[in-house]
Amino acid sequence: MIRPIMKDVLFLSQSSEEATREDAAVIRDLVDTLNAHRDGCVGMAANMIGVRRRIIAVCLGPMALTMVNPVIVAKRGEYEAEEGCLSLTGVRKCRRFRDIEVSYLDASFLPRRQKYTGWIAQIIQHEIDHCNGVII
Repeated sequence: MIRPIMKDVLFLSQSSEEATREDAAVIRDLVDTLNAHRDGCVGMAANMIGVRRRIIAVCLGPMALTMVNPVIVAKRGEYEAEEGCLSLTGVRKCRRFRDIEVSYLDASFLPRRQKYTGWIAQIIQHEIDHCNGVII
């Protein structure tokens, strides 16, 4: 189901709670909502659809990569970036890392650990910030 985009900064600034298997419908809604906004959005966190759970979805070509309870376990190559957000107006400066390693559960709740670099790494960092209540 496509959900409305949350724009309440107070809500978005709260840390999200760990997701469980009971949140499977949230994963589907998040991917549906991301797909509906692909023309101007490359990633989304569950709090952006009004659910404070640690779930993100990131566009990888025609598919969406979902991460449940993602944690960045390694990072290197810090740089300054400018990012926009579907939940916020305008573009803001932030600090990112070129290379990251993330530990997470996939959509089937199987454990994964993967390295990402460049643009995908930047998107993942932005969405994990959402989970942590960090607003760019």
